[in-house]
Amino acid sequence: MAGGDVHHSDVPSGRRVRRWSAGLVAFLLVLAVVAHVFELGPRVLGWDYPSPITEPAEVAPPPGLTLPAPSPAAAVASAPGEQSADPAAVRRAIAPLLRDEDLGPRVSVAVGQLSDGATVFEAGPAPVIPASTMKVLTATAALAALGPDHTFSTTTVAGDTPRDVVLVGGGDPLLARTPVSDAYPSRADIVTLAKATARSLKDLGRVRVRIGYDTSLFSGPDVSPAWRASYLPDDVVSPISPLWVDEGRERQGNPARSDDPAAAAAAAFATVLERQGIVVRGRARPAVADPEALEYASVRSAPLSQIAQWVLEVSDNEAAEVLFRHVAIAEGLPGSFSGGSTAVRDVLRRLGVDTSGERILDGSGLSRRNRLSPRTLLSVVEVAAAEEHPGLRTVVSGLPVAGFTGSLTYRFSTGEEEGLGLVRAKTGTLTGVHGLAGVVTDRDGTVLSFVAIADRVKVEDTLDARDQIDKLAAALAACSCSA
Repeated sequence: MAGGDVHHSDVPSGRRVRRWSAGLVAFLLVLAVVAHVFELGPRVLGWDYPSPITEPAEVAPPPGLTLPAPSPAAAVASAPGEQSADPAAVRRAIAPLLRDEDLGPRVSVAVGQLSDGATVFEAGPAPVIPASTMKVLTATAALAALGPDHTFSTTTVAGDTPRDVVLVGGGDPLLARTPVSDAYPSRADIVTLAKATARSLKDLGRVRVRIGYDTSLFSGPDVSPAWRASYLPDDVVSPISPLWVDEGRERQGNPARSDDPAAAAAAAFATVLERQGIVVRGRARPAVADPEALEYASVRSAPLSQIAQWVLEVSDNEAAEVLFRHVAIAEGLPGSFSGGSTAVRDVLRRLGVDTSGERILDGSGLSRRNRLSPRTLLSVVEVAAAEEHPGLRTVVSGLPVAGFTGSLTYRFSTGEEEGLGLVRAKTGTLTGVHGLAGVVTDRDGTVLSFVAIADRVKVEDTLDARDQIDKLAAALAACSCSA
């Protein structure tokens, strides 16, 4: 063999055994790691006992070890239960704050306990101008009349001839001009609707169309006669319509409002339709769709519960007015300011809220002629928080949180620091009017409902009055008010 080639058969057998053994060990190690990482348990590897990772309760104690029978763990604290408030303690906490001159001569406050709805403190005149606390009534009535899962559709249907397309406003308050991927609540948008409509038209061989737009869902004036005449020219609010994009704003993020939101929405729809290869003849014109007409496409809003949260959190005037009309329609009344007023009263009355003597002229609280008693607002908050009305819970959970969310994000910088995070309240602000309505948890864990509104504040005292209202709510959070 000297000087010759070494054949494979001449490799010592011991070396082959070592290589085979090393491979087997490596394979077993890999299998064990995989079983451990994916928590497959020892049974996968062929061992017949439970895994301490996935079946710890089935692992038996070692032989010879006797374990005592388990017994229920002792409670470390008693259940909090439903606590009542001490009216005297509540009075001591907030009465001195009501004497602040910055609040003006008319300050009205009511405090209740959520455990049974009893009013534990009341002071000041009634009724008062509610400002945007009115949105608490609107959101509650909308959720009760329509349900938290209700959605609103914007559709396109065939018109009187094969060349006519009608854009039908379904009262989606948050319909967007363009897709918005990160918005909450999610937004249906006119671009998506136009693209889907173009596909349907092409499938039918209809590439030349005329556009109409249907706003017949709502009726009556689109601007409340109880609003100040300056609201529209000053871009405070848009004309209320069942069809608009970006709530009637001329451009996304731009405060300027359109004089005719429905026509502007139809024009935006036509522009996208043309970009999809559809020839649009002339300008869009008002039309009324046939209820039985062929539907081309539709887009659907977020659930009402999310829209109601949005309205309360950011105090959205336009969206509140749209919901106001939807309550009327759900109650079989015209979708108008007067229809909304009657419908909201009727719905709240069925919920056990006394609205007699109240003046409800709009859904947003923009009218200075609205009047509500603090006790009525208190009652609505308590109904929304009640266990027997789970569909209304958004009214409480959707309220802005002091120092953290919505219209209270930059509030509560003064007063008791306990107010931060513990006060949830809807703001109410007009010139000379400042208020809060919501819930607060005191230092003892007692959950209180409260309303505080000053409606005759001097303009020069605006910021000081607002801070004083915040201090009042924070004082309730810092109070040991439990009875």
